[in-house]
Amino acid sequence: MTDPLIRTGDEIEYDTVDAADGLEKGVLIAEEHGAPNFAIRRFELEAGATVPEHTNEVEHEQYVLQGAYTVGIDDEEYEVEAGDSLLIPAGTVHWYRNESDEQGAFLCAVPNGDDEIDLLE
Repeated sequence: MTDPLIRTGDEIEYDTVDAADGLEKGVLIAEEHGAPNFAIRRFELEAGATVPEHTNEVEHEQYVLQGAYTVGIDDEEYEVEAGDSLLIPAGTVHWYRNESDEQGAFLCAVPNGDDEIDLLE
């Protein structure tokens, strides 16, 4: 049986994501906190930041918290903004570009386990 857990905002540490300039990740809840199935992470995409084309081993469900930015998924580009949701299936090529003057932020839920990123550049 899993125990309930509350993590306050000041407990979350944000780390720079090596694969991209201007992207930080904070792990909100994950396996190491006792979550049996899924991890929830918060990403912050600085103004002017880009994340190169890549794939991940697992699916991603995302919810845009703030800002507006472009997401490339396969051969399509999508303009997303706060309130939008995305599904990026496992193995799908995707990338991000924030051309605005404001920070973007999104939640990302993934299954627990290996989330290896494969850069395509």
